Amino acid sequence: MTPFGARMREWRRKYSLTQQQQAEFLGVSKAYISALETGTRGQPSAVLVDQICVWLGLIWDDAEELKRLASLSHPKPSIDVRNHSAEAVYLANLLAQNINRLSADDCREFSDEIERRAKS
Repeated sequence: MTPFGARMREWRRKYSLTQQQQAEFLGVSKAYISALETGTRGQPSAVLVDQICVWLGLIWDDAEELKRLASLSHPKPSIDVRNHSAEAVYLANLLAQNINRLSADDCREFSDEIERRAKS
């Protein structure tokens, strides 16, 4: 599951809405909504995310959060480390080779640290 899919499902369930209702509103299949939630489909387009926000009635911070999560929810991300240091290349490859060994807590901890360092 992607962060976007998990949050979208959470919002949908909070309002007691179904995947079928969402699919009909958006003009897509129920299978596509399920695939977005489970992460078996790629990142949704910005237009689709906007439509989902409208359907859920999300405004301001909630809508921005869903848009941010969509941008961070590609199920097969790639990291272009050309023109970066050898350490950056090593880090990208180390993560790619070991991501399946990390727990959800490990991933959260590393994510928090990267976000903290990126802000400084």
